[in-house]
Amino acid sequence: MVVCGDDGLAHRLAAELRGVYREQVTLVVPPSGRRVRQPVVGRARAASAALLDMVNAAVNRTGNGDQGGAGREGAGRELEATEPTEDVLADAGVERAGALALVYDDDETNIRAALTARRLNPRLRLVLRLYNRRLGQHIEDLLDQSAALATGDGRSSRFDGVESSTTVLSDADTAAPALAATALVGTSKIVETDGLLLRAVERNPPLPGQVADPGLCTLALLSATSNDPAGADGSEDSGEGPQLLPDAAAVQAATGRGTVVLEQVSYSGPSLPAGRASVPPFAELFSRRLRWSLAGLAACVVALAVALMVVTDDHPLHATYVTMLDLFSINEPAHNADIGRQILQLLSGFVGLLLLPVLLAAVLEALGTFRTATALRKPPRGIGGHVVLLGLGKIGTRVLTRLREMDIPVVCVEADPEARGMATARRLRVPVVLGDVTQEGVLEAAKIHRAHSLLALTSVDTTNLEAVLYGRSVRSGLRVVLRLYDDDFATAVYRTLRAAHPGALTRSRSVTHLAAPSFAGAMVGRQILGAIPVERRVLLFAAVEVAGHPQLEGRTVGEAFRAGAWRVLALEVADGSASGEGEADEDVDGPRESRLVWDLPDTYVLRGEDRVVLAATRRGLAELLGRRTRQRSPG
Repeated sequence: MVVCGDDGLAHRLAAELRGVYREQVTLVVPPSGRRVRQPVVGRARAASAALLDMVNAAVNRTGNGDQGGAGREGAGRELEATEPTEDVLADAGVERAGALALVYDDDETNIRAALTARRLNPRLRLVLRLYNRRLGQHIEDLLDQSAALATGDGRSSRFDGVESSTTVLSDADTAAPALAATALVGTSKIVETDGLLLRAVERNPPLPGQVADPGLCTLALLSATSNDPAGADGSEDSGEGPQLLPDAAAVQAATGRGTVVLEQVSYSGPSLPAGRASVPPFAELFSRRLRWSLAGLAACVVALAVALMVVTDDHPLHATYVTMLDLFSINEPAHNADIGRQILQLLSGFVGLLLLPVLLAAVLEALGTFRTATALRKPPRGIGGHVVLLGLGKIGTRVLTRLREMDIPVVCVEADPEARGMATARRLRVPVVLGDVTQEGVLEAAKIHRAHSLLALTSVDTTNLEAVLYGRSVRSGLRVVLRLYDDDFATAVYRTLRAAHPGALTRSRSVTHLAAPSFAGAMVGRQILGAIPVERRVLLFAAVEVAGHPQLEGRTVGEAFRAGAWRVLALEVADGSASGEGEADEDVDGPRESRLVWDLPDTYVLRGEDRVVLAATRRGLAELLGRRTRQRSPG
């Protein structure tokens, strides 16, 4: 396999393929001076990880001796090239590779290299990193169609199982749901599949001797306990940390320990339409003072009309008509009328004098609101319980969109007025504070003292940490989620913040750490539905065909469960086929539905035509893939 990139995702992806899937990987990166610069801590970590990969590769070559020496020679191969040209791709072995990942930060570079690679090897599986989702869909169809024509198949390879498939992913889209969900009350990680919306909820450590509510099932046992609320948010390879996919005995034994459990949630309604911001609602069209003034004057008009109806014994409609004439001073003077009628006419004229400036102010405010509809909004004075989002780059923009889809109030902070997400903030009418978050007064302008949570998603670790520390100094119970590149640094920050503020939620997330499993799964032919962070580890949700997997096929759901590796959560079955006996239907291509395994009979047997949704660790998913590969290879 070949991985080409210019930032930390390329190194993380290569380590994922080598360490989890045991694949031979050729890594193509720019020369050291031309790579996308990461924060200092992240660069040090990336350098140490690269050095560790080279040492492991050397040890593997030495240990294997003559057994496949030629094959293992490329396990730790790394090439330096400014751009992925045709000569560079050929030197990397694309013509013989099984899969190629193009994860450069620039979309155009990835597209150009993908077209070149498809020409060199029509049967190559391609995985592209593109931020533009609409363009990515067109490129995916184009590359699949060109592969089908080159292989003489004439059909899109994505639907018939040919290896030359194309998958377009975005690290921002992959990480955004987990980052947004972590900041919400009562909501943690969300995974969507056909017809189902599943939520992984984190349960706080119960009292000593008690077990947390398991929900549908327990996905993980956290490192935090009642005696150690700070926990040990361990790195991926540390001896400390959570226990993923425990069995029933482990859950019962884990008293006083926090858990991550699975819940099913119903559909919460459609997303906010894109055109919603073009016509502001009445509450945003006029200020609150003006709305109260209009309401008061309307009440006065109604009172005058009622009084005139009582005094003159007139019909209600005619009394209202006469009151409006008096209001705008276009009625005849009531010289010969009684004293009551004359007093009401004078009062109506006085109210009319008050009404004219109020109507003028309403017109001016409405015009001003429409003129500034495309401009940046300032945080309203009374806002509270909102999410403060720092950084409107690729990741911040996707998280902002996700939060607004869930109708969560957001206030953004961005130093660059030309940042990528500024247009999205204007379109969604989200308040934005322009300024450096490290400067005094910027977070105050975002109403951090009344915020519910703080999402620090800038590309600089120190900036995110400084913002979080200042936010906690203003409000000790503030929920904080910060984006950090380095595992060791994140672990130290996490434990310190949790120990200093045990009653507040603190989470550290790495975008490359969240995105790498999805990219790696696509390279080895797996459909990764989502990746949820469990402290500094990752639990994958994948869609897998049962056929060809002896660990699943012919087994009940209970028998297919393997603690610490995978658990079947749902499956797509033909309508009426889940009767409990598992008989094969004659028509397996008919309508299908997604059903949770807890809604199926205990005796239901997984069949080859079923498609299951399972939660798995990275190594567990790799084991499933390896078993299937070895089973098919002799044929």
